[in-house]
Amino acid sequence: MSRTDFNTLLEAGAHFGHLKRKWNPKMAPYIFMEKNGIHIIDLHKTVLKIDEAAAAIKQIAKSGRRVLFVATKKQAKEIVAEKVAAVGMPYVTERWAGGMLTNFPTIRKAVKKMATIDKMASDGTFDNFSKREKLQIERQRAKLEKNLGSIADLTRLPAALFVIDVQKEANAVKEAKRLSIPVFAMVDTCCDPTDIDYVIPANDDATKSIATILDVMCAAIAEGSEERRLEKEKEAQEAEAEAPKKEAKPRIKKAVKAVVDAQEEAVKEVVAATEAATEE
Repeated sequence: MSRTDFNTLLEAGAHFGHLKRKWNPKMAPYIFMEKNGIHIIDLHKTVLKIDEAAAAIKQIAKSGRRVLFVATKKQAKEIVAEKVAAVGMPYVTERWAGGMLTNFPTIRKAVKKMATIDKMASDGTFDNFSKREKLQIERQRAKLEKNLGSIADLTRLPAALFVIDVQKEANAVKEAKRLSIPVFAMVDTCCDPTDIDYVIPANDDATKSIATILDVMCAAIAEGSEERRLEKEKEAQEAEAEAPKKEAKPRIKKAVKAVVDAQEEAVKEVVAATEAATEE
């Protein structure tokens, strides 16, 4: 069963590409036709690619790993923040900090700095600072929150990147490729799909198009996370059911050993009695 359909994508305007003169020839396999100087994306291929990407993203979520969503363009910011946060995945919607992946330990230090400032505020250390120092620290905290707050719980490198507009997020894609992190992306007709592992040919400028595709990806993540939760519950129940059996095994072994020992002792007594009677 398809996760989305041709008509839904058509209504969302996912088929509108860029002007013909701005196209990237490498996107030719995904272009259906040209109309009024604008390339029209083949939505039948988009549907197939969405399903392929959703299946892969679901497996990542099911394995308990994270997908980092990157979308700093104005049309996508709010949609990504709202939908991705709802499924508990990290995202970047402000600015891609250079080295966010390739220099991940430094980024983690900056995130930890936010936690340190919060601790200072709660344990009373702030009271020892002057008004000016407090203001500087608060500004620093606000800046860190704006740029890194949405990845605060990303304690290790993500298992994959989901990018909206590969031209705008070229640095993020480059870093992911250097680290062999798979990249999922909405790719418009003006973009180069070469470095993208899971290409979703679609209009990456229309808010509705972005929202429609994100809905599918977030639903796949939610499914994967739910299946993981159910599997863990099942494992816990099975372990709980096995616990009494494991506890009983030593007791059974002990009881069997006691019976065997008693039998051996009885046999020894019979043999001794028989020998004594023979001697008499």
